[in-house]
Amino acid sequence: MKNLLILGGGYGGMKFLNEVLPNHIPDDILITLVDRVPYHCLKTEYYALAAGTISDKEVRVSFPDHKNLKVKYGEITNIDLQKKKVILENGDSLDYDDLIIGLGCEDKYHHVPGADQYTYSIQNIEKARNTYSVLNNLSSGSVVGIVGAGLSGVELASELNESREDLTIKLFDRGKNILSAFPERLSKYVETWFLDHHVEIISNSNITKVEKKVLYNHDEPIHCDVIVWTAGIQANKVVQNLDVEQDSSGRVILTQHHHLPSDEHVFVVGDCASLPHAPSAQLAEGQAEQIAEVFKSRWKNEEPPASFPAIKLKGILGSLGKKQGFGMMADRAITGRVARLLKSGILWMYKYHNG
Repeated sequence: MKNLLILGGGYGGMKFLNEVLPNHIPDDILITLVDRVPYHCLKTEYYALAAGTISDKEVRVSFPDHKNLKVKYGEITNIDLQKKKVILENGDSLDYDDLIIGLGCEDKYHHVPGADQYTYSIQNIEKARNTYSVLNNLSSGSVVGIVGAGLSGVELASELNESREDLTIKLFDRGKNILSAFPERLSKYVETWFLDHHVEIISNSNITKVEKKVLYNHDEPIHCDVIVWTAGIQANKVVQNLDVEQDSSGRVILTQHHHLPSDEHVFVVGDCASLPHAPSAQLAEGQAEQIAEVFKSRWKNEEPPASFPAIKLKGILGSLGKKQGFGMMADRAITGRVARLLKSGILWMYKYHNG
């Protein structure tokens, strides 16, 4: 048996499995999926889990069931590319013939003192659960500071406002307008929504230090009972520690077939891969589809496609609570109820018809 090891059951790992199972995997291939939890998690919905508007069960999807698939639970601490071994926190090691790394990302604190110690996160399900517990145990009138007004920060702020109208929410962002990656029209629409719902936007902010219950903006202290950090991501530390070529965010430089230039048996998918677009679930799935094509060809002793088309993203959608939303679909800006319904429909299709 040949061992194909998949690290991480995120969007990339899950899509790969659904592409090759049940009909495209030879009998002599054993796939071992390693993840810290026994299910696939809908990371795009962690903001709602943290805000308390959905239950933990609603962000879980079962892994596929197949005789050639084994699931192992554990925390990965090291990847030895020379010995073709993966080391787990409990000391176990796993050998591989082929490896797909999809370990996702973690918060990037931009060297802000105290940010990693005194802020909460929604980057994995354990951290999102912890953030939920802290936010929803706050007393009425408490102040919540959210650092970063990209998609995650905006969705968390709006969902928390809907969940806990009794809280004071402050949204800090470095830019002149929030959602800087979106057209100005969408940015203005979301800013108006926040204004109408009494969420304070603090633009042109510069967080210089974080202490317990204190956020320093341009060195001016601002009291916050809880501070949530959504101000950037970087590749998983295990991936950053690999002796391979990486970009400035620690993401791995790959060939057009998504494997290391120095090793055609090691692939990287999702947030740890250096690609032209910003990391997203769509991008990870697009990559996984192409990686699956490489493996299908190899398993048939055929050459993989000489090249792949550029991965095209269908759009991006964000929510403003459960009733309003915003986004871009085919370069067209959409706002309001329609955007929210579209996002809900896509999420439902993914959860109940994945693969």
